[in-house]
Amino acid sequence: MSREPAPSPWWSPQRHADVRPFLLARAAITRALRAWFDEQGFTEVETGILQVSPGNETHLHAPATELTGADGARARRYLRTSPEFACKKLLAAGERRIFEFARVFRDRERGDLHLPEFTMLEWYRADAPYDAIMADTIVIIAHAAQATGIRQFAFRGRTADPFAEPELLTVADAFARYAGIDLLATIRDGAGDRDALAAGVQGKIRISDDDTWSDLFSKVLVEHVEPRLGQGRLTVLYEYPTPEAALARVKAGEPRVAERFEVYACGVELANGFGELTDAAEQRRRFEDEMTEKERRYGERYPLDEDFLAAVAEMPQASGVALGFDRLVMLAAGAVRIDQVVWTPPAGER
Repeated sequence: MSREPAPSPWWSPQRHADVRPFLLARAAITRALRAWFDEQGFTEVETGILQVSPGNETHLHAPATELTGADGARARRYLRTSPEFACKKLLAAGERRIFEFARVFRDRERGDLHLPEFTMLEWYRADAPYDAIMADTIVIIAHAAQATGIRQFAFRGRTADPFAEPELLTVADAFARYAGIDLLATIRDGAGDRDALAAGVQGKIRISDDDTWSDLFSKVLVEHVEPRLGQGRLTVLYEYPTPEAALARVKAGEPRVAERFEVYACGVELANGFGELTDAAEQRRRFEDEMTEKERRYGERYPLDEDFLAAVAEMPQASGVALGFDRLVMLAAGAVRIDQVVWTPPAGER
């Protein structure tokens, strides 16, 4: 039986020529966004990749390494999943507006929209409400489209106009509209009632005995909500339920939701932003709960960055957002896979 010839390496002139237009678009977008941040008075920062903790969310997985000191002592370090911890330390140090094109890393992720090493564009404003960061995100996406001249994003049969007025949709309204679920009725005292949500999603998703409230929430979001977001125009999905607050503060006057938002185009999540939590004790409690769940599921836990928790207590009120830069470039350049818009593929891939 004859075998298909192996593809030429990514650096062959023929293959590189196919993706070079996307790479030139990436460079144009980078220049345009740097110019916008400069006009807005932001300072570009470069923070360390090796960290004591890569982040403390249950389903985030980070590559690890070991450093050896001059005295032979060994210390475990992680490749960051986000520059967030370092950037917030800079806010505590007195920086007011900062941004970073950060190389970040995620284990267990590979696909048309996922790479184990990718670029995250992250920025923060001190003393700014999180709707200011929402507005920034919409402007950034439009600037990327302007840089390439594209008029409409397209992905897997869905389209979105990056210049149209975005749709603003709360998570509770999205669950009611697309899944017929009263989500906020399943949240009590800041925690999710697993049995109440399970009753509401019966027959709509597959339920396992060990599914937590957050598992059920994620299944509904992925299967029923996300595919309908960012169709025709961008969608800003906001007011995430408190159990999914991550590093966001709880909304004043409504303890069931947090100041967290995500932006979607063509069903693709582009950005995740917060009104930042500045209560170090609450942040510690969330991290410890997440690591307990991580250990239950995956048999491992990451250490807490005590320096970060100390900085949280000192940082000013702020808002920030992380945007998947490669995904944005993919849509703005008209590519169909994320690996078409990176200069070199993940190590070991042809």
